[in-house]
Amino acid sequence: MLSACAGTVEMVRDVARTLADIDLGGVADVFGWQTVEMSPEQAAQLSIIPGARPLWQNLIDESQAGAFSPVFDNGAVYGTGVNGRVVRFDAASGRETASVDTQRVLSGGIGAGDGMLLVATFKGEVLAFDEKTGKALWTAQVSSEVLSPPRAEGGMVVVRAGDGRIFSLDAATGKRKWVYQGATPSLTVRNFGGVLISRGMVFAGFAGGKLIAINLSNGSVTWEAVVSRPRGATELERITDVTSLPVMDEHQICAVAYQGRVACFDIATGNQIWARDVSSNAGLAMDNHYVYVSEERGAIVAYDKNDGTSVWRQEMLSGVKLSPPLVRDNRIVVADSQGYVNLIRNSDGVIVGRSATDGSAIITRPVPLPDGFVVQTRKGGLYALSTETTGVLPPPGVLPAAAQSPQLQYLCSLVPFCKP
Repeated sequence: MLSACAGTVEMVRDVARTLADIDLGGVADVFGWQTVEMSPEQAAQLSIIPGARPLWQNLIDESQAGAFSPVFDNGAVYGTGVNGRVVRFDAASGRETASVDTQRVLSGGIGAGDGMLLVATFKGEVLAFDEKTGKALWTAQVSSEVLSPPRAEGGMVVVRAGDGRIFSLDAATGKRKWVYQGATPSLTVRNFGGVLISRGMVFAGFAGGKLIAINLSNGSVTWEAVVSRPRGATELERITDVTSLPVMDEHQICAVAYQGRVACFDIATGNQIWARDVSSNAGLAMDNHYVYVSEERGAIVAYDKNDGTSVWRQEMLSGVKLSPPLVRDNRIVVADSQGYVNLIRNSDGVIVGRSATDGSAIITRPVPLPDGFVVQTRKGGLYALSTETTGVLPPPGVLPAAAQSPQLQYLCSLVPFCKP
């Protein structure tokens, strides 16, 4: 969804506040989540890949009007949906153990930290609950809808509003401590990016391709970096927003822009280390060796995190929309708009596992668990899976020189005529 005229934006918000007149199908398809352009040949090739080992599944509210994801904290999984119920699940079995009715229409995922559970609404309300008892602690108001999970750390709650402002609230009272507001282009992509908090800093990507580092204690800007600059003749062509969370290690932080680039910067100074052209409105992940990007058109790409060299590219999922990736063990976990969860080997990009859920899109990043991960679908399904697969992959066969992709090597190894 593109945001432009202020009156139009306010109209959209007014509609969303009640959900009474909202076209849920249209909202769900904001980024083309219901559009699938996968060929029958692709589907046939993907269908022979072993499944991931299931751990458990459960169900919460259907959430067509927001991007909802669970959170794992203190041995439990917490989830919520648009209808306002906050539910606690046992992380090992998936059994529901407690719930709280917020009596609100919620607009995004749930946050946890400092002993609290945090949710927000289309009206810009931020609600805090005691994690152990479910008791309501406080309610605060920000400037507009909150589409990403509030974050809590160091006695502060940081909330990103739909108009691009970032608010810091006192974790004990909900009282406002500071507000950051940057420049916003006339046309932007509505997104669920949120903020990353680490080392006493708040990191966030913005419209126009900017990555900002903000001091958590007082809201001052430590540095500002350019992930991507607008290019093109029209306003649509010039959109280059950072719509996802950045990722970081001990030395560098990386972000990716829609219709732009992936770029990594020195954490302390904001100086650019490397950048490569790519387009993503989903996001990226990082491990000890690589940066992984879920591209706009369904490819997964791995870059050497030291210099940005392209290491491998997996295109078997081209034609579907991808979630942000999660690094888990030696696998990259990425979900898609068909409701599948895909396990990709981090060393060479081969898809080694693929499991169906309920057929509805999974648009948020899979959430790590002690023995696997969990995803939340648009229909409200919670699916916990292992990174282990239910089948055994045979060793790759020998292919003609024309067959270059790791995935084709794997597929060829399954049929006799590809053997030497």
